[in-house]
Amino acid sequence: MPRVKYKSSDIDLMARMMRAEAEGEGKQGMLYVGNVIVNRAVADCLDFKDVRTIPQVIYQVQGGNYSFEAVQKGNLFYNRAREVEKRLAKRNLDFWREHPGKYSLWYFNPYAPCPPTWYGQPFAGQFKNHCYYEPAAGTCDSVY
Repeated sequence: MPRVKYKSSDIDLMARMMRAEAEGEGKQGMLYVGNVIVNRAVADCLDFKDVRTIPQVIYQVQGGNYSFEAVQKGNLFYNRAREVEKRLAKRNLDFWREHPGKYSLWYFNPYAPCPPTWYGQPFAGQFKNHCYYEPAAGTCDSVY
């Protein structure tokens, strides 16, 4: 059973976002970004109470901006997804979870060392240039 319900168009959308956000970090980096996307769809807490589908996650607006920078910038996100990214997205949707993205709801590239917290959320780990953050203990049991 998949981690979240999805359609073939969701695989394509998620694959495009994974590539746009982490192509420079290889397949592993794209999988970690995919973890965050699926975790947000599963989470019933914090900023993610009203997002349950992949499109809702990808196009979520917070503070007047899209949650994922790639939606605004029109970079790789608006190119067609390649088969390799589609396979990775499907793996995330079906089952794949691994540290540091396993329980993470946020990531970013600080262009500096990863801070110990980000908006009050604890640091989970780093992969290449991206820092990953999990919800603080007791604030989002649904993601675990």
